[in-house]
Amino acid sequence: METKIVTLDAFYVAGYRIEATVEEFEAGLRQSHYDKLIEKRDGIKHRKNDRVLLMQLYPSHEDFNAKVHPFTHVLCYEVNEPEGAPPGMIIHHVPARSYVTCTHRGLESDIGDTYDYIYGQWLEYAGHIPECYDFEIWDERYQPESADNEIDIYVALQS
Repeated sequence: METKIVTLDAFYVAGYRIEATVEEFEAGLRQSHYDKLIEKRDGIKHRKNDRVLLMQLYPSHEDFNAKVHPFTHVLCYEVNEPEGAPPGMIIHHVPARSYVTCTHRGLESDIGDTYDYIYGQWLEYAGHIPECYDFEIWDERYQPESADNEIDIYVALQS
Protein backbone atom coordinates (compact mmCIF):
# COMPACT_ATOMS: atom_id res chain seq x y z
CA MET A 1 0.00 0.00 0.00
CA GLU A 2 1.46 3.33 -1.07
CA THR A 3 1.52 6.04 1.61
CA LYS A 4 2.94 9.54 1.66
CA ILE A 5 3.11 12.41 4.13
CA VAL A 6 1.52 15.70 3.10
CA THR A 7 0.95 19.00 4.87
CA LEU A 8 -2.40 20.73 4.42
CA ASP A 9 -3.36 24.28 5.30
CA ALA A 10 -6.19 24.85 7.75
CA PHE A 11 -9.69 24.57 6.30
CA TYR A 12 -13.37 24.58 7.25
CA VAL A 13 -16.11 22.08 6.57
CA ALA A 14 -19.90 22.33 6.81
CA GLY A 15 -22.07 19.29 7.39
CA TYR A 16 -23.81 16.91 9.76
CA ARG A 17 -22.34 15.81 13.08
CA ILE A 18 -23.21 12.25 14.19
CA GLU A 19 -22.18 10.61 17.49
CA ALA A 20 -22.00 6.82 17.03
CA THR A 21 -19.83 3.72 17.07
CA VAL A 22 -18.54 2.48 13.71
CA GLU A 23 -21.22 -0.22 13.69
CA GLU A 24 -24.05 2.22 14.43
CA PHE A 25 -22.76 4.62 11.79
CA GLU A 26 -22.48 1.93 9.14
CA ALA A 27 -25.86 0.39 10.05
CA GLY A 28 -27.79 3.26 8.47
CA LEU A 29 -26.69 6.60 9.92
CA ARG A 30 -24.01 7.03 7.23
CA GLN A 31 -26.42 6.49 4.35
CA SER A 32 -29.26 8.59 5.77
CA HIS A 33 -26.96 11.53 6.55
CA TYR A 34 -25.12 11.17 3.24
CA ASP A 35 -28.42 11.32 1.34
CA LYS A 36 -29.51 14.35 3.37
CA LEU A 37 -26.15 16.08 2.78
CA ILE A 38 -26.36 15.54 -0.99
CA GLU A 39 -29.95 16.81 -0.99
CA LYS A 40 -28.98 20.01 0.91
CA ARG A 41 -25.61 20.68 -0.76
CA ASP A 42 -26.80 23.64 -2.83
CA GLY A 43 -27.88 25.35 0.40
CA ILE A 44 -24.32 25.33 1.77
CA LYS A 45 -22.90 28.78 1.12
CA HIS A 46 -19.24 28.98 0.10
CA ARG A 47 -19.07 25.24 -0.76
CA LYS A 48 -15.67 24.74 -2.36
CA ASN A 49 -16.46 21.66 -4.52
CA ASP A 50 -18.61 18.52 -4.71
CA ARG A 51 -16.25 16.22 -2.79
CA VAL A 52 -17.86 14.80 0.35
CA LEU A 53 -15.59 14.41 3.37
CA LEU A 54 -16.09 12.03 6.25
CA MET A 55 -14.28 13.49 9.27
CA GLN A 56 -13.79 11.10 12.18
CA LEU A 57 -12.89 12.72 15.52
CA TYR A 58 -11.76 10.35 18.25
CA PRO A 59 -11.56 10.76 22.03
CA SER A 60 -7.99 10.97 23.29
CA HIS A 61 -8.13 8.22 25.93
CA GLU A 62 -5.83 5.23 25.37
CA ASP A 63 -8.45 2.49 25.66
CA PHE A 64 -10.60 3.98 22.88
CA ASN A 65 -12.02 1.36 20.50
CA ALA A 66 -14.07 2.64 17.54
CA LYS A 67 -16.03 -0.62 17.44
CA VAL A 68 -17.18 -0.20 21.05
CA HIS A 69 -17.02 3.51 21.94
CA PRO A 70 -19.04 6.23 20.20
CA PHE A 71 -17.13 9.06 18.55
CA THR A 72 -17.87 12.03 16.28
CA HIS A 73 -18.44 11.58 12.56
CA VAL A 74 -18.93 14.67 10.39
CA LEU A 75 -20.26 14.13 6.87
CA CYS A 76 -19.47 17.40 5.15
CA TYR A 77 -18.23 19.57 2.33
CA GLU A 78 -15.18 21.82 2.45
CA VAL A 79 -16.18 25.49 2.50
CA ASN A 80 -14.22 28.66 1.70
CA GLU A 81 -15.71 30.66 4.59
CA PRO A 82 -16.71 29.58 8.13
CA GLU A 83 -20.33 30.60 7.71
CA GLY A 84 -23.48 29.78 5.81
CA ALA A 85 -24.29 26.29 7.08
CA PRO A 86 -28.00 25.45 6.71
CA PRO A 87 -30.03 24.73 9.87
CA GLY A 88 -29.03 21.45 11.48
CA MET A 89 -25.48 21.55 10.09
CA ILE A 90 -22.28 22.57 11.83
CA ILE A 91 -19.12 24.36 10.74
CA HIS A 92 -15.93 22.59 11.84
CA HIS A 93 -12.39 24.02 11.71
CA VAL A 94 -9.59 21.66 10.68
CA PRO A 95 -6.16 23.02 11.67
CA ALA A 96 -3.07 23.07 9.46
CA ARG A 97 -1.44 19.71 9.92
CA SER A 98 0.70 16.96 8.43
CA TYR A 99 -1.07 13.75 7.41
CA VAL A 100 -0.19 10.31 6.22
CA THR A 101 -2.38 9.65 3.21
CA CYS A 102 -3.18 6.65 1.07
CA THR A 103 -5.96 5.49 -1.20
CA HIS A 104 -8.25 2.61 -0.26
CA ARG A 105 -9.11 0.63 -3.37
CA GLY A 106 -12.00 -1.83 -3.40
CA LEU A 107 -15.27 -2.27 -1.57
CA GLU A 108 -15.98 0.27 1.13
CA SER A 109 -16.85 -2.62 3.45
CA ASP A 110 -13.14 -3.59 3.34
CA ILE A 111 -11.83 -0.14 4.31
CA GLY A 112 -11.12 -1.38 7.84
CA ASP A 113 -8.14 -3.31 6.40
CA THR A 114 -6.65 -0.05 5.12
CA TYR A 115 -7.16 1.66 8.49
CA ASP A 116 -5.67 -1.39 10.25
CA TYR A 117 -2.58 -1.07 8.06
CA ILE A 118 -2.15 2.65 8.73
CA TYR A 119 -2.89 2.61 12.46
CA GLY A 120 -1.60 -0.91 13.20
CA GLN A 121 1.57 -1.04 11.11
CA TRP A 122 2.59 2.09 9.23
CA LEU A 123 2.49 4.58 12.11
CA GLU A 124 4.66 2.44 14.36
CA TYR A 125 7.08 1.51 11.56
CA ALA A 126 7.41 5.14 10.44
CA GLY A 127 7.75 6.44 14.02
CA HIS A 128 4.74 8.77 13.91
CA ILE A 129 1.99 9.33 16.46
CA PRO A 130 -1.54 9.95 15.20
CA GLU A 131 -3.56 12.98 16.21
CA CYS A 132 -7.15 12.26 17.31
CA TYR A 133 -8.80 12.53 13.89
CA ASP A 134 -8.73 11.41 10.30
CA PHE A 135 -10.85 11.99 7.23
CA GLU A 136 -11.86 10.39 3.97
CA ILE A 137 -12.52 12.09 0.63
CA TRP A 138 -15.41 10.73 -1.39
CA ASP A 139 -15.15 12.16 -4.90
CA GLU A 140 -16.16 10.91 -8.36
CA ARG A 141 -14.28 7.65 -7.67
CA TYR A 142 -16.55 6.87 -4.68
CA GLN A 143 -18.51 3.73 -5.60
CA PRO A 144 -18.88 2.01 -2.21
CA GLU A 145 -20.25 -1.29 -3.50
CA SER A 146 -17.86 -1.61 -6.47
CA ALA A 147 -14.41 -3.17 -6.70
CA ASP A 148 -13.44 0.02 -8.62
CA ASN A 149 -14.16 2.18 -5.54
CA GLU A 150 -11.39 4.56 -4.38
CA ILE A 151 -11.37 6.57 -1.15
CA ASP A 152 -8.50 8.85 -0.13
CA ILE A 153 -7.71 8.56 3.59
CA TYR A 154 -5.85 11.23 5.59
CA VAL A 155 -4.68 10.44 9.14
CA ALA A 156 -3.56 13.49 11.11
CA LEU A 157 -0.09 13.28 12.64
CA GLN A 158 1.08 14.87 15.85
CA SER A 159 3.71 17.52 15.25
